[in-house]
Amino acid sequence: MNRLPLEDIAASPSTRLGTLSWVGMEQIALPLQVAGQGVTGYASAGVSLDDPTARGIHMSRLYLALAELEEREISLARVASVLGTFLDSHTGLSDTAFIDLSGEAMLKRPALISPLAGWKRYPFALRCRRDAQGFNATLDLTVGYSSTCPCSAALARQLVQQAFDEDFTDMPVTRESVHTWLGSEQSILATPHSQRSQAHLSVRLAADVDELPLLRLVDRAERALGTALQTAVKRIDEQAFALANGQNLMFCEDAARRLHHALRDQPGVDGFSLRVVHAESLHAHDAVARSEWN
Repeated sequence: MNRLPLEDIAASPSTRLGTLSWVGMEQIALPLQVAGQGVTGYASAGVSLDDPTARGIHMSRLYLALAELEEREISLARVASVLGTFLDSHTGLSDTAFIDLSGEAMLKRPALISPLAGWKRYPFALRCRRDAQGFNATLDLTVGYSSTCPCSAALARQLVQQAFDEDFTDMPVTRESVHTWLGSEQSILATPHSQRSQAHLSVRLAADVDELPLLRLVDRAERALGTALQTAVKRIDEQAFALANGQNLMFCEDAARRLHHALRDQPGVDGFSLRVVHAESLHAHDAVARSEWN
């Protein structure tokens, strides 16, 4: 049977003229690799529609070009190559191409003291663009940590002092009696409130960066904050975590400033914005601080 040529409706001229800044697809399932681990990834792929008379773009060409990224370690050179394929397949239609890759990187993190280790997830998004001016990439990353309120710590210490004065009013103060009192429940009648917190980082990568610096950014952020969330722990790790929180009191403003200075010193970073969120355990709202550079 002779088949008639299949009609390409998208090739017909538009009945209403106009350019569009972005046309494509979002939430395309795409297996990726980040820091040597497989990631259930998602891609948003698009191009600009700069021919005002064209009815549409060739979405299937974008979809097929994404195969170059499947199950391979994300590199900026590879992403830039795919964006070039987007533009080459849309000559005369598009001047700008976009890819957003997202997922949750899985990193194995050690306990503080014991030999245990466990997996933590780090949500990320790599947002890339290519146009006549060149290629640029921004990496978004979320890092979880614990934060202990300096104000509540001071108030708790004050209550402990008051309890000490009351309990030792008629009791001789000796090294042994104080040691016993400090180990009793009555001495810890108040504790500072801590909260699980998040740092949301958006980092503009320098032109000479190729390897995705996700692991390096996680390490730098967690060192700056000092109280990264833990995975598998023994009691000795839990005690060390309590010590770290007690010696690492911070408001959201403190956390934001620490991260700001840490990112300023990170090689391969041309600029950034950051947002820290302390999910208050005292209030029903969050405490938030933001900062940016360049």
